[in-house]
Amino acid sequence: MARIGVLTSGGDAPGMNAAIRAVVRSGIAAGFEVAGFRHGYTGLIAGDWRPLGPREVGGVMHLGGTMLGTTRCETLRTEAGRAQALRSLETAGIAALVVIGGNGSQTGAHELARQGAPVIGIASTIDNDLYGADVTIGATTAVDVALQSIDRLRVTAASMRRAFLVEVMGRDCGYLALTAGLAGGAEAIVVPEEATDPATVAEELRAAYARGKSHAIAVVAEGAAHDGDALMDYFRAHRERLGFEMRLTKLGHVQRGGAPGAFDRMLGTTLGAAAIDAAVGRRYGRLIGLRDGKPAETALDEVAGKTRRADVRLLELARVLAR
Repeated sequence: MARIGVLTSGGDAPGMNAAIRAVVRSGIAAGFEVAGFRHGYTGLIAGDWRPLGPREVGGVMHLGGTMLGTTRCETLRTEAGRAQALRSLETAGIAALVVIGGNGSQTGAHELARQGAPVIGIASTIDNDLYGADVTIGATTAVDVALQSIDRLRVTAASMRRAFLVEVMGRDCGYLALTAGLAGGAEAIVVPEEATDPATVAEELRAAYARGKSHAIAVVAEGAAHDGDALMDYFRAHRERLGFEMRLTKLGHVQRGGAPGAFDRMLGTTLGAAAIDAAVGRRYGRLIGLRDGKPAETALDEVAGKTRRADVRLLELARVLAR
């Protein structure tokens, strides 16, 4: 009986467990055995895997994180590390390897595929910055977590007539900041895709007070040229002239944790099943992602090493709605 391998790599994302569950149960239904590699590519290189059956993945779909564990594996970047990974696949008798992860993980999958490994990727990252996917596993739950925090900070901001600066994750993609800021009614949004100087942010917040608002919220992506710390340095230096007090909240890794929402559970499930369909058809070297509302396949060489940008056209809509 042929054996499918599955691993989760890079940053954890809510919905990864749903994808693992779908790979295991769909794989078994298609006639495969399934092996789960622990701790991402690190476990693959070490040959650290265990058999996974229907019961091993029972009761995991609603859990955050990943039951297999994950790492960022620098060893896979080396020729020796990739060679060992290929040997581990051969030793374990893996007919196809499903890699659940984001940019770095799929770049690693592409490198293995270039050397003949039967690899299939599943788009999973809270940053939502992968080519070949309109939305990735974990992104919508991360937005919801950020939005809940913005809503709570707005209550305090209104009570104390203050301005709050909220820094969200996303690396070099502004999707989380843009989506959470627009949905949260932020008065200013700062993303890596569009240069915004601190003076412009300060003016947008001052204008909010001038229009009679009792408070203001600015949302900034961690990868912006002027991140939360840089903006706070400016606000402190110009506090008297600006006329308002600012507080910074960095959400950080809290956005990764927690139970996945309904959308991410469904997304993990459908993409996991689609990965098995690709394995049955021996369509390797591809990323499985959601496009136009359904699972679609994109060649890994079109995905690896690239970052998808947020739709900055929504920034103008955010500015209009904030007035």
